[in-house]
Amino acid sequence: MPRHARKPSSRARRFLAGGAITAGTFAVACTASLGTAQAATAATSTGASSYTVKAGDHLASIARTLHVPGGWPAIASANHLASPYTLQPGQVLSLPAGSASTKAATTKAATTKAATTKAATTKAATTSTPSATSAAGQTYTDNLDGWIKHSLAIMAQKGIPGTYNGIYRNIIRESSGNPKAINLWDSNAAKGTPSKGLLQVIQPTFDTYHVPGTSTDIYDPVANITAACNYAYHRYGSIDNVNSAY
Repeated sequence: MPRHARKPSSRARRFLAGGAITAGTFAVACTASLGTAQAATAATSTGASSYTVKAGDHLASIARTLHVPGGWPAIASANHLASPYTLQPGQVLSLPAGSASTKAATTKAATTKAATTKAATTKAATTSTPSATSAAGQTYTDNLDGWIKHSLAIMAQKGIPGTYNGIYRNIIRESSGNPKAINLWDSNAAKGTPSKGLLQVIQPTFDTYHVPGTSTDIYDPVANITAACNYAYHRYGSIDNVNSAY
């Protein structure tokens, strides 16, 4: 048997085996170190790995702000939480991989807040003009008292006579104060033109005596009153002179 083909001694075999074990361990250690470094790099590149809860936070808002893959259920699962609202300020939450960094989210939140504030300011500036106009002009309550007073103001401008008591008395008799009242059983209804509104006006009369500046809807309280009073003015001299069906 050639020398190089001889079996190594038991001591040599132990040395070689030990060297193999050492080399294998070193290789595994190197591989593990490399894997850890790669994982760390990946974790760093994907964004935040944790988040500290602030007052007013809940999982849904955190998930939206940090763009968490899987949404709030993913955060709840990672932190063993049963509800998206059971959070305490200062509590540190583990975030799923792929969540946005806290810094980026904070910047975005600040930008969003600034935009919201600007929009609110613009809206306030836009809506302030109508409020000023309302304060400068006369306002009326949205009830029978307000409708009559509003109508009287318009009638005064248009030269249509009538008093509060005259209007009120006729309204109570005709509709009991219901602006949607309609008569479907009298002769006008039989002709296809039922009396409508507070002062029970038929559509042709409303159209003829409609007062410009008021609604063209016969059921509109102010438009109905002013048109009826205008009709009564031309037919009877004033709504005050009307004491029955007219």
